[in-house]
Amino acid sequence: MAVVKELLRAENDGSISFGNYSLKEKAKLEDFEHAGDLYKVKTFGTMTKLEKNGMFVYESVPGTSVTEFKETESGVDFLVEGAEDAQITIGLKEDTEYEVFVEGKSVGKMSTGVSGKLSVSVELADAGEVAVKVVE
Repeated sequence: MAVVKELLRAENDGSISFGNYSLKEKAKLEDFEHAGDLYKVKTFGTMTKLEKNGMFVYESVPGTSVTEFKETESGVDFLVEGAEDAQITIGLKEDTEYEVFVEGKSVGKMSTGVSGKLSVSVELADAGEVAVKVVE
């Protein structure tokens, strides 16, 4: 199980890991500094949410654990694990088309609206860690 016991941590490769879907009660960590940005995470069994500098980055329902989360100019890349299938919403550029890959396979192209949010369902039940990549 890849839960992040610290709730949010910086990895040696410059990525971050966050979330603990095994928690029964909500936990949060604020003002976590990484690469010049301030992060805030809220997580527990039914929801995991990440903000960077007060802006939306990631949310899953139910809660998940995310490792190796990397943001680039063209999208995001991460591993996600959870006890159940999850609806994941990611904050990206507004009015932009992205291709979404789950476990290396394209699940199609999706566009963000004016909010810049993109939602994708990921089958996590009994799957262990699942690789998700979103590219412009």
